[in-house]
Amino acid sequence: MDESGVSRYTYGVIRLRFLAVVLAFVLPVFGCFPASANEPLWVGSDTAKVRAEALLKALRGAADHGLEPAWYRVGEVEKALAPGADPAATETLLTAAFLAYASDVSTGRVHANHVDKDIDIQQRKVAPADLLKAATTATDFPAYLATLPPKGDYPALQKALAAWRDKRDKAAFTPLPDGVALKPGMIDPRVPLLRKRLAELDLVVPDLAAGALADLYDEPLAAVVKSYQETKGLTVDGVIGAKTTLSLNTTIDERIEQIVANLERRRWLPEDLGKRYVLVNAGDYSMVFVDAGKLAFQSLVIVGTPKDPTPEIQSVMRGFQTNPYWTVPQSISGEEYLPMLRRDPNALAAAGFKIFENWNDDTELDPNTVDWSEIHPKAFPYRIRQEPGASNALGYIFFPFPNRYGIYMHDTASRWLFTEGSRNFSHGCIRLQNPLDFAEKVFGGRGGFSKERVREVIDAGQQAHYTFPDPVTLYVTYRTVTAGSDGAAIFRDDIYGRDRRVVREMSKPRS
Repeated sequence: MDESGVSRYTYGVIRLRFLAVVLAFVLPVFGCFPASANEPLWVGSDTAKVRAEALLKALRGAADHGLEPAWYRVGEVEKALAPGADPAATETLLTAAFLAYASDVSTGRVHANHVDKDIDIQQRKVAPADLLKAATTATDFPAYLATLPPKGDYPALQKALAAWRDKRDKAAFTPLPDGVALKPGMIDPRVPLLRKRLAELDLVVPDLAAGALADLYDEPLAAVVKSYQETKGLTVDGVIGAKTTLSLNTTIDERIEQIVANLERRRWLPEDLGKRYVLVNAGDYSMVFVDAGKLAFQSLVIVGTPKDPTPEIQSVMRGFQTNPYWTVPQSISGEEYLPMLRRDPNALAAAGFKIFENWNDDTELDPNTVDWSEIHPKAFPYRIRQEPGASNALGYIFFPFPNRYGIYMHDTASRWLFTEGSRNFSHGCIRLQNPLDFAEKVFGGRGGFSKERVREVIDAGQQAHYTFPDPVTLYVTYRTVTAGSDGAAIFRDDIYGRDRRVVREMSKPRS
């Protein structure tokens, strides 16, 4: 065989091996592959060389996205692109690295719904065949790679990640010991450590007054603590209790992990949330309503406790109801109300609750006829329902939406809880501060909606259903880090521990 024949043979082998790689990745799921897959992507031409160099640069910079270059075998890729490497092996390796990286950086490294039982979202997806097709047809491959990550606040989170990694090598860390709640006016040996820790967090700590005791927790120092508590969603009282101590003792590495988790979480969601949607952030107790692409309403919310966390979901809201009943979930009946009934069978009646014999009809039960000590908390057989009224747990309005957790958005009888910084008090539902104002914005003057008339319906104790003119997409997320365009990060504490689970899942080998 002459030299040109050898060259054609070798190149033919490369094409066949590359096809096998593409088929192995694509056919099991999609049964197809790009029409141009018979041409190598990474070797054999100047265009392929540009692609390979751009891919290597992207893999080396994976850490900028909170991803690890080692996950994409970057060291092996470097060797495969060196002179003398086997072209077929290079094609195989770089194709695998490209598909893994492109998928991770555009839609997330992990399957979101496998991270936590309280995550049930419609995660963005990308087909390997589409990635390969885009790679082969892109006229500017480096620019194409740059389009893969999300936009929006994602670049700002990347800047925050870089800034906090830079801090890791420079910042000091002075842990604050646990102890009794430290209140303004107290004298405590932890006070000097508190001053030092606050200064390490770039807060301006006032100097001690002349002749003042170093161990005195004075009001100027408490004002700094209050400012810190406000930025972290803590109760703003200046008291150094367990939650504030835990927050102050969060390490730089833990804050970096939070940013990594929030970059990943942003990759899960659609690039465009739509023109009309509600976004609830359980991470910072907030809610916004966007209509026609513009902010139309925003509110504080109350979300679930660490024991009963608000899930991350996507759904659709179609309307609301006035003066709702609250049917108590069986878990709450057994855990919270059964002990009360054991102490006093009539304990629930004063709060407007009725007990029914079953879940099929409204045959009411006399609580005095039941031996509550014989009822097992995990097998509570009766249905408890709270009647509409001022003390109803759902308040006067509730907004249902389909989800497998049985949660909804609603009014609340405990409005004073909105004054708290850490608003995680519910059993997972979302309590809205001004629900009627929200409804008014959703209707936007259409359908003859009148907030005043709805108030009249409420005051009359009537149950009425109202349908929105257009459905509203609902996103409930858990963003514990937000960042400005300059990369300055605002952290909320990871009260659900969900950020840590995301990072842990990300580090596992791909299945």
